Amino acid sequence: MAQDTKQDAVALLKADHRTVEELFEQFESASGASKKQKIANQICLELIVHTKIEEEIFYPACEGRIEEDLLKEAYVEHDGAKVLIAEIEAGSPEDEYYDAKVKVLSEQIEHHVEEEEKRMEGMFSQARKAGLDMDALGEEMRARKEALIADYKANGLPKPETTTLESTTL
Repeated sequence: MAQDTKQDAVALLKADHRTVEELFEQFESASGASKKQKIANQICLELIVHTKIEEEIFYPACEGRIEEDLLKEAYVEHDGAKVLIAEIEAGSPEDEYYDAKVKVLSEQIEHHVEEEEKRMEGMFSQARKAGLDMDALGEEMRARKEALIADYKANGLPKPETTTLESTTL
C-alpha cells in the first residue's frame, strides 16, 4: 500500500505491527473456512513482507549500534514465525491444527512486537538513540515493501527463507 505521507522507519514498522494485530483480531472472530483462509493469507503476506524489509534493511542498519543479543533474538523470532507461516500457507482451515497455528503465530508476533517497541530498551528506542537516519531507512523500506507486495501479488508468495535455522527448506 502506498503511503501518502512519508513515514520514518519506526513509524512504518509500527504501522505494519498494527495492521497485523488487526488481522489477527479479524481471524479470531471470523467464521467460515474461506473467510479464515483469506485473512490468514493476508497475515502471511504482511508478515513475509515485514520480515523481509526488516532483515534486508532495518536490522543490518542496526548492527553494531544496538544490543547484539536483541538483534539475534529478533532473527530467531522471525525464523520461528516463518516456520509457522509456511505451515499455514501449506494448510487450510479444515486442518486440525490450522487455527492453533495461527493463534501461536499471533502470540509469537505479539512477543516480538513488544521486544521491538519497548519504550526504553526496545530495538526501536535503541536504534533512535544510536542516531540512525530513520527518514532514509523509512523511504528505502517503503520502496522495498511496495516492490515486494507487487511481486508477490503477481507471482505468489515465496516460501519463507530462514536466517538462523540449519535447514532453510520449509
